[in-house]
Amino acid sequence: MNTKNVLISALLSMTFFSIPAGAEQSQTFGDYTIHYNAINTEMLDPTVAKAYGITRSKNRALLNISVLKDHIGTTVHPVKAKVTATATNLTAQMRKIKIRELEDAGAIYYIGEVPIHNEETLEFDIQVQPEGSEETYKLKFQQQFFTE
Repeated sequence: MNTKNVLISALLSMTFFSIPAGAEQSQTFGDYTIHYNAINTEMLDPTVAKAYGITRSKNRALLNISVLKDHIGTTVHPVKAKVTATATNLTAQMRKIKIRELEDAGAIYYIGEVPIHNEETLEFDIQVQPEGSEETYKLKFQQQFFTE
């Protein structure tokens, strides 16, 4: 496994497996399942964060999204998608999240960073249009962040 594969595996394991059980969420739309979560970037390994240009900080959150397609009689596989996202706090201040794609060893993830404050609750609005689909799927979830 090359260095890039090791780094992406570490990034993904940090975002999906180092968070409390149930924190990673998913929603199914027909043949597509969209997985999503948000974590404080300070939780990322410094080497992984540097390799992917992610700012490690107690005051930043990382939004992570993946799209899987189910094929009848086979396993699911990742698909590319057009992904947009915003985060709005409880005082209605909206922040656009610049989403970028990470692809390696057959895995496809969409990540974006957003500034956070201690005890701030953000409502994430995510729109996902899988490649080859005319449908755009909308997801919403809220999460509170603690930085102290």
